[in-house]
Amino acid sequence: MESRGATDMRLKRLGLVHTSAANVPLFEQLCRAKLSGVETFNIVDDSLIKDVMAGGGLTEKISRRVANQIAAAEAAGADFILVTCSSIGPAVEAAASLASVPVLRVDQPMADRAVQTGSRIGIIATLPSTLSPTADLIQRRAAIAKKEVTLTTRLCEGAFDALMSGDAARHDAMVIGGLRELAAKTDVIVLAQASMARVVDALAKPDQRVPILASPPIALEHVAAILLANHRR
Repeated sequence: MESRGATDMRLKRLGLVHTSAANVPLFEQLCRAKLSGVETFNIVDDSLIKDVMAGGGLTEKISRRVANQIAAAEAAGADFILVTCSSIGPAVEAAASLASVPVLRVDQPMADRAVQTGSRIGIIATLPSTLSPTADLIQRRAAIAKKEVTLTTRLCEGAFDALMSGDAARHDAMVIGGLRELAAKTDVIVLAQASMARVVDALAKPDQRVPILASPPIALEHVAAILLANHRR
């Protein structure tokens, strides 16, 4: 969630906080495409997601460390901070209120678009620690929009481990199978993790019966829209 002051920003330097180095190239590519002229830098701390996975979710200690990484990005000169891991989303929202620059959890714009798109929303994840934060976010954003939604979740257990061990093909096949299942009973599907975004391009058209939303491009489009709006002021 963005902290106060977002409407007054003049975006010159974007700080990205990651919990996996594997996401850095994707976001660098998106930043080049959507945020021309904006300087970016990356902070990567993969111990955060490892500890979330080991503990089955966020703890107070991990949340403090997330706040520290956001503070480090601000100290490094970021005037907007994007945190690219959905599993630590609640900690990002808590830390945003402590920052003097806007802070955005990567999946908020995606959640808003899902709520706008349909009432039956599917959530697919490869980590159990991501399902609950994503579902909670969508429910809260739906409440803000005064819209009732029903959620259907699908966990592709083992897919994340396959990706981390270098077996991307197995990861992709498991995610595609889950997407096919969800497409039959939902209006829109959200990918709960940025690491899953790559799978959408591999889907055959018959598998894309409903919109499939990935957080990275939607988040960068959101940041670009803020930048454009402020340039027009």
